[in-house]
Amino acid sequence: MQQTVTIIKFLQRLIIMIMMITPLYCMSETIRPLLPMPRSVTWKVGYYQVKDVVRVGIKGEVSTLEKQTLVGLLKDWNVSQIDFGSEKNTAIAINCSKKVKLPSPSLEGYRIVVDKGGAYIEARDSKGVFYALQTLRQLGGSDGRLPYCSITDFPSFRWRGYLVDVGRNFQHMDMLKEQINQMGRYKLNVFHFHFTEDIAWRLISKKYPGLTDSSNMDRWKGKYYTVEDMQELIRYCHDRHIQLVPEIDMPGHSAAFRRYFKIDMQSDSGLTFIKELVKEFATTYPGLPYLHIGGDEVKIHNQEFLPMMTRWTESLGMKTIGWEPGGNLQPQTIRQLWMGGPQAVTAGFPYSVIDSKHLYINHMDPLETVTTLFYRQLGGQSSENKKLMGATLCSWPDRAIANQSDIFRQNGVYPALLTFAERSWRGGGDFEWRSNIKTDAKGLAEFTEFEERLIQHKQLYFKNLIFPYYRQNRQKWVLYGPVENKGDLTMALSNEASADFHALKKIGEYYGGTVVLRHWWSDIVKGAIDRPLENSTVYAVSKVWSENDGNKGFWIGFNDLSRSYASDSPNLGTWDDRMSKLWVNGNEVLPPNWRHPGKKGNLEFPLVDEGYSYRSPSIVPLQKGWNTIVVKLPVGRLKGKDWQNPLKWMFTCLPIEDE
Repeated sequence: MQQTVTIIKFLQRLIIMIMMITPLYCMSETIRPLLPMPRSVTWKVGYYQVKDVVRVGIKGEVSTLEKQTLVGLLKDWNVSQIDFGSEKNTAIAINCSKKVKLPSPSLEGYRIVVDKGGAYIEARDSKGVFYALQTLRQLGGSDGRLPYCSITDFPSFRWRGYLVDVGRNFQHMDMLKEQINQMGRYKLNVFHFHFTEDIAWRLISKKYPGLTDSSNMDRWKGKYYTVEDMQELIRYCHDRHIQLVPEIDMPGHSAAFRRYFKIDMQSDSGLTFIKELVKEFATTYPGLPYLHIGGDEVKIHNQEFLPMMTRWTESLGMKTIGWEPGGNLQPQTIRQLWMGGPQAVTAGFPYSVIDSKHLYINHMDPLETVTTLFYRQLGGQSSENKKLMGATLCSWPDRAIANQSDIFRQNGVYPALLTFAERSWRGGGDFEWRSNIKTDAKGLAEFTEFEERLIQHKQLYFKNLIFPYYRQNRQKWVLYGPVENKGDLTMALSNEASADFHALKKIGEYYGGTVVLRHWWSDIVKGAIDRPLENSTVYAVSKVWSENDGNKGFWIGFNDLSRSYASDSPNLGTWDDRMSKLWVNGNEVLPPNWRHPGKKGNLEFPLVDEGYSYRSPSIVPLQKGWNTIVVKLPVGRLKGKDWQNPLKWMFTCLPIEDE
């Protein structure tokens, strides 16, 4: 009977997964992986091949920028001649008119039809044309072979942002433009530029040039942005329909201001200087609609500071945005949420809201990042409302980095960016936050379908960029236990390496390269174990297939260090301070020879090999056929030794795919 029930459950799961995936991939080999997935896609049999000479017909107001975008993607398809203004025999026809009817009033919506006559695009605004061209780029792949289809698309949220903190760790212009370029391609529309910090003020002031002098910086000394750099960033964003939102943090995160002016920003003299700086910014970079004024993580001893700066900023023609929780922000200031658990932002909220809660990728394991963001509902709603504008994904590791590219290796920037793009464009998700892949058939199938598209985009468009992510939906684990260890983390069962756990209770089945048993923030982020026990040991068992005998690279880790805490490095001979272990076919996989074993955490001391995504993979001998993995997961107290070393009871074990 039990076997019959198991078979039925398996068949039910298989049927649901096939139903979820079939509409996207079964029609023909020409169908492309679209990301974000449009609202409505109908695939048809056949394809249109873009020729060497392409005639383009345009009705309505299509800007030069959109024409340049179209020219760029056609050149990628090796088109040698492009004729604009054609009315007959057009391969691509664009109609941009307010009269175009779409299911949403959003100016970012569009419609695409591809048939034997070519591609036809409709939009109500140039923004919609731009986003249609991004989808057309994906439809055409690398060869301009467009599958017949009908697409209707529009966003769920009007604010789809990405924050980069360059105050703590400088990023050169090419690196910023690379990220902005990807934002445009994946339909994100707000670039939140955080350039003032305790560590450094990184935008030149002509009136007070000493603010960006190397002597006034604690890290990446002498690295700052010129007026020309900032103007170029604004233009670069504008050309991709991205709004640059600058942040001048006040009155907190302002030690660099204090070092230079020798006064507190909240003092009368400090208020005068910050007003001058904001006015200089507004006149140097006119036309920006928003200024983020910060307001968080500081004791407000001058209750008039933020109200006065809000009025001052508004008098210069900019709306204000501030962090919530934060200081005494004004009712008209847009609130960017950053602390606390899930919260439903309703149309009756007292202020407009941008959600950034649990959207800090510097706190996330790179594999967990994709899982968390995929299931993550934004603002506790499936779509925007009058007060819920949308959300901003944040990348601002506090810890110093040795190389600028380490931002990408340590934080999984691009996997996160693409997953957030999917969620912020399509909406939906779950109100409850989670760190692991769902195990129910529907939840697993939805993640599997998205991950397949994500992996294909990695292979197609990120070959020369750092993209620390591998397929993880196939990695199945069974958890057993818990076994009481009485605080002795070295306690061992006689048969633990052989996976003989028939005498232990089966906790459940889970999927993923990373499995989080208990999160740092277990009160708001769901882990694999609902009620974990102190002084206990849990075991995880999985199998991997190998076609031949030989070595295989694995991502292995047990304690993903946040890039914002001054966490300690593991001791020599250990994976972590919980004495976790891992065996493959009964042979123990030893931890790396850490470059800085037992190093006391220091925000100015860069991480170098403490995480699996930025060190060489562990090389594991495999035998032909199935190989058994056993992971031992002891825990003592369910809390870290201090706030800089929080307890995240987890493990990562994933064979690296050949791509």
